[in-house]
Amino acid sequence: MRVSGVWAGIIAILIIVGCDSSEDKKLKRSAKAMYNCAEGQKLSVAEERAIRKEIGADAKTRKIEEIIRGKVRAGFNGNILIAQKGVVLYKGSFGLAHFERSSRDSLNENSKFQLASLSKTFTAVATLKLIEAGKLSLKDTVQKFFPDFPYHGISIENLLSHRSGLPNYAYAFEDSMRINFYKFEKPYPTNGEIMHWFAHVRPTPPRYNIPDRTFSYSNTNYCVLAAIIEKITGVPFDQFAKKNIFEPLGMRNTWVATTRNDSINQYRTAGYQWNRRIPKDYYDNVVGDKGIYSTVGDLFKWYQALNGDCLLKKSMLAEAFLPRSFERKGTRNYGYGFRMYVNEQKQPEYIYHTGWWKGYNSLFWFSPKDDFVIILLGNRYNKSVYQVKELLEVLHGHPSNAEPEAETGEVDI
Repeated sequence: MRVSGVWAGIIAILIIVGCDSSEDKKLKRSAKAMYNCAEGQKLSVAEERAIRKEIGADAKTRKIEEIIRGKVRAGFNGNILIAQKGVVLYKGSFGLAHFERSSRDSLNENSKFQLASLSKTFTAVATLKLIEAGKLSLKDTVQKFFPDFPYHGISIENLLSHRSGLPNYAYAFEDSMRINFYKFEKPYPTNGEIMHWFAHVRPTPPRYNIPDRTFSYSNTNYCVLAAIIEKITGVPFDQFAKKNIFEPLGMRNTWVATTRNDSINQYRTAGYQWNRRIPKDYYDNVVGDKGIYSTVGDLFKWYQALNGDCLLKKSMLAEAFLPRSFERKGTRNYGYGFRMYVNEQKQPEYIYHTGWWKGYNSLFWFSPKDDFVIILLGNRYNKSVYQVKELLEVLHGHPSNAEPEAETGEVDI
């Protein structure tokens, strides 16, 4: 069902007027275009009925339900949404948002989960939007924005594709940093403070490799990108993402961990390792590499916007989905903020990202060719989140050997 023309116009105007006057006109026009495009992705009742018949939706749903029951038996605690060609085939909530006896509450479709590294897809798109607006270039180096950054020759495209060779900030600084710099007055560092640490700590943490030599996944890349976004726009990362991505796409249940708004706490989950609640982490206020909370419903909107060319020009989005690391043979690769499973011709057969952070783990997996998306969000770590082979066989209607590259540690999100 579409929003009426009058209300659509009012909402679009509010989105644009709500932007800070300092923001580029291109970004404002982009926000309006994104809203209109996102509205156009919605199916009418007749369209949905025809597509359900075309793809054999009912039979697929029955098979998917059986697979999901197996994941729940294996300990999955979280929310799931699976859709094809704009039709939701399956949506379900399993388990608890909080396991403490005093607040045991069941998950529901509005439950918000920490996306962990899946947040990188948003940071990448935010960066590419600034490039489209002429505020940034792929060839710009970090020193253009942070002159005292100690690692030279690292470009924006190196950061986006994890080819910078930067050390992971979560391993690079000892706990003594909080004493040396903040005397415990500010226990949770921000992106800007991480940049300050890199510039001033001695000795400088050694880099893993020289820029563009090889793929080396590092959360520092996306921490730095978020810091650059803040430097360019003059607003916190969460505000930029809200005005230029979340609001235009109607993602009303999506927030950044640093957002100061009580509404983020409504239906907010907690992360668990087994049944042990994980407390707030020292690096939880460092965002861009992680830190976004969302729902399966809002991530479905995110997929539709990506698949419907609502976010970026087609040529720019194609750059994000282009495999960029072939030093090692294999089916898994990385573009700009998106992982991918490539075929023998080195073209992306699937595009995805996974996440793992303090009890949370997530999967966002889609097929450009067959127009389906698989979204799993969990708040009690469980490996079944990353097992999609059976689901792919149902959605394709034939066998598949593909599996995602799961995140491998609590800090390697």
